[in-house]
Amino acid sequence: MNQKIIFILFLITVLNPCILWGQGIREPVWAGQFYDKRPAVLSAQIDSFLDNAAKISAPPGKIQALIVPHAGYIYSGQVAAYAYQLVKGKSFDTVVILGTSHRFGFKGCSIYSDGGYKTPLGITEVDPSLAQKISRNSGFKFIPQAHSQEHSVEVQIPFIQKVLPEAKIVPIVVGIPSQKTISTLASALEKSLKDKKALVVASTDMSHFYSHEKAAVIDGNTISLISSFKINELIDRLEKGENIMCGGSGVAASLLYANKTGEGKVQILRYQDSSQAGGSTAEVVGYLSAVIYQQEKMPSFSLTSQEKSELLELARNSVTKYVNEKQMLSYNPESTRLLTPCGAFVTLKKHGDLRGCIGFIEPIAPLYQTIMQAAVYAATQDFRFKPVASAEIKDLEFEISVLTPLQKINDPEIVTVGRHGLVIAQNGKKGLLLPQVAVENNWSRSTFLQQACIKAGLPPTAWKEGAEIYVFQAIVFKE
Repeated sequence: MNQKIIFILFLITVLNPCILWGQGIREPVWAGQFYDKRPAVLSAQIDSFLDNAAKISAPPGKIQALIVPHAGYIYSGQVAAYAYQLVKGKSFDTVVILGTSHRFGFKGCSIYSDGGYKTPLGITEVDPSLAQKISRNSGFKFIPQAHSQEHSVEVQIPFIQKVLPEAKIVPIVVGIPSQKTISTLASALEKSLKDKKALVVASTDMSHFYSHEKAAVIDGNTISLISSFKINELIDRLEKGENIMCGGSGVAASLLYANKTGEGKVQILRYQDSSQAGGSTAEVVGYLSAVIYQQEKMPSFSLTSQEKSELLELARNSVTKYVNEKQMLSYNPESTRLLTPCGAFVTLKKHGDLRGCIGFIEPIAPLYQTIMQAAVYAATQDFRFKPVASAEIKDLEFEISVLTPLQKINDPEIVTVGRHGLVIAQNGKKGLLLPQVAVENNWSRSTFLQQACIKAGLPPTAWKEGAEIYVFQAIVFKE
């Protein structure tokens, strides 16, 4: 009886050795095909990819996930590097890789829970405690056939070994796309990765085997869905089997996970197709590199209606005192919020026309003092206008803009007209435009950026050519 059992186990192992891989080291299957099997050559190739992508700036927030392709490195390796270089040397303990099943059909997900993945660069260990936690929170188990021949996870490992050499991994292969699978996976990631230094990598190629021209249109539409977080529409198209992404479930789950944990944003880093790497233009595969991050929230600050009225009255009284007596007003506010250091601008208008505007970008003084000084400067030191005369004061309209601290951004797409003010800086020159300026002039985002450059005395295209871009928000109120 024992001999029979041993013989059966031997046959299972020979015919399907991958069954043991969930409890050990998964050997490389695609080395020498999707990527070079020679360690030194592979390492140098990845280094070259990363060096070529090094000028891409990190997004203005906490990186949560990457979207990267999984084709042969000669086609998609450079595209993948645009995302991987953003996390090089970062303090991630574990990388959760969301692959897709190309060769074995099943529902749900398969989580590789123990052992490791081997490549020519060595072995990367699985994080068993996190893998088991995701499994418990999702109900998904290990399905050996999903991992045995799958390349979508394997081709990510050498990049991870180069940019995060100390990190462990949790390889997950996602089966047939469905709303239930994607939602369950996203919820499990939210619960399991809380307070963890974990990075999610969604492994996907874009559309397959359309012409170069048609693929550009189809992939452009899909990228738009990703960028705008239209997750339900994306999932609907995946469930219908539309040829838009082969790893779309992992992408959708990553987006949903980001939304569950805060205000998720996407920065598109690179797109190209296989024809741009030497393939035919008649039938191409699209490749996307992107980063999903949590946008840093602006510091919160609020004023009551009474405090706003007090500041407006203070601005008017300060101008009146200085214009008539050449002395600064003496004032002691009761509200502690008016003692908070804040940047602020005071705008003067006369019969609806600008009469002066000056302020302070940085929070260098208590708010009430900033308003007093800015009001006097706007009335007497705005070089565009003559100083305000005593007889004019009754005709002046006062507007105050209290600023949040500046936030440097790398992606101009973050700028929202009507919400953000702008500061553009380069070579010692700096220009500021308040949020309401773009609204009053009915400017688009690009026009707003151009006008901020002009305000700084820079070429209107400086925002595209290395100028630093800062955004801020403002509490705006007027008489």
